[in-house]
Amino acid sequence: MRNGDGVVTISDIASRAGVSKAAVSYAFNSPARLAPQTVERILAIAEELGYSPNPVARSMSIGRTGTIGVLVPQPLDDVLGNPFFSEFLKGVAEVAGEADHPILLVSPVKGSVQRAIGGAAVGGFLTLGLETFRPTMHLLERRGLPYVMVDSDPIEGVACVNVDDEGGAYQAMRHLLEHGHRAIGILGIRSPQRGRWEKYSGTLHRRMTGYARALAEYDLAVGESGVRLVECEVTAEGGRAGLQRFLKKGSTPTAFVAMSDVIAIGALEAALEQGFHVPDDLSFVGFDDILESTWLRPSLTTIRQPSKEKGRTAAALLLSLLARAETPRNVVLSTELVERESVRTL
Repeated sequence: MRNGDGVVTISDIASRAGVSKAAVSYAFNSPARLAPQTVERILAIAEELGYSPNPVARSMSIGRTGTIGVLVPQPLDDVLGNPFFSEFLKGVAEVAGEADHPILLVSPVKGSVQRAIGGAAVGGFLTLGLETFRPTMHLLERRGLPYVMVDSDPIEGVACVNVDDEGGAYQAMRHLLEHGHRAIGILGIRSPQRGRWEKYSGTLHRRMTGYARALAEYDLAVGESGVRLVECEVTAEGGRAGLQRFLKKGSTPTAFVAMSDVIAIGALEAALEQGFHVPDDLSFVGFDDILESTWLRPSLTTIRQPSKEKGRTAAALLLSLLARAETPRNVVLSTELVERESVRTL
């Protein structure tokens, strides 16, 4: 028996199985509420009749979906242009695919992360790089959605996955200092704090803290003695623009340390186009170790973070939370310096 459109409904299955419509719903959504034999009979009849639950209607009825939302703070065209994110997403996709969970990328709607959350039909979120997280966290909790923070400040009782940003940044700056550089430009990541790095949070604060710790060992400080910070968009064009800002101010540094390989690559390419020799005139150190950093000539010295493993770890942790298999925990992955050809000794 089918409705007027020829579509099998739960009423058809209930009639054929001799059970209520509620029992059919339980068989698909809460099978533990029925006897195993009843569940098997209902599902067998549904398959025989060719019934396929409407995933949207099902998600509305049970208040959740199996979809993993990946929440990013930037427009998708910027995010997808960063190879770091591609590697991170590969890790997420591997774990989600193994568990048959689809992925939904969620970016700000009209500049609002909160508005984006409200319109996303997902079962849980991975939040990536949210510097100002508290309002977002409260909204997720009001919706009752499990979530894992990635590249954010750890919070007690909240699942979080980070890398050793401070240690990696310390190694990057220390590498330049050990090679004799004292006039150093920091190509940072655009922030609402507009360069007031002491007020940064999350990844940006940890990386600036690492840079500052290495500088202090040489009696140097950000904003003093030729060490300056310029914020950039996390794109190659952002790196180009950042280099131009340093050049326009005069007293060009001998070396640059960038919070992202994409920024470093844009700045390095711009330097070459303007006639600088790298590393003879300018040295560069990045952060991420994306594949493109090995293609440059000279190749880029950088800090390697396990981007794909970060995605796998975060996705696995979220799936465990969805299954209520573990309590939230904080995971920190290691980083390491990768020396290539973009730094010279003065």
